[in-house]
Amino acid sequence: MAADARAAAELVEFIAKAIVGDADAVKVTATDGGSLLELETAADDRGRVIGRQGRIAKALRAVLSESSVGADCRLDIVD
Repeated sequence: MAADARAAAELVEFIAKAIVGDADAVKVTATDGGSLLELETAADDRGRVIGRQGRIAKALRAVLSESSVGADCRLDIVD
């Protein structure tokens, strides 16, 4: 994993752990050479990360795309 992808994964993980109730269940993996980040959470916390009408997920993606390390990354929230 490239340094930028690792830093982007750490950024997403930091924000997600602040949102969820079970911070130990948060896992971010980089795939496709670091261009895709997959965020996994506990089943109970998935709604918190997505938010109403996807607002929190959109905000996470916006922060990631505007950061210097995550400009080339996409974020998926996996089941």
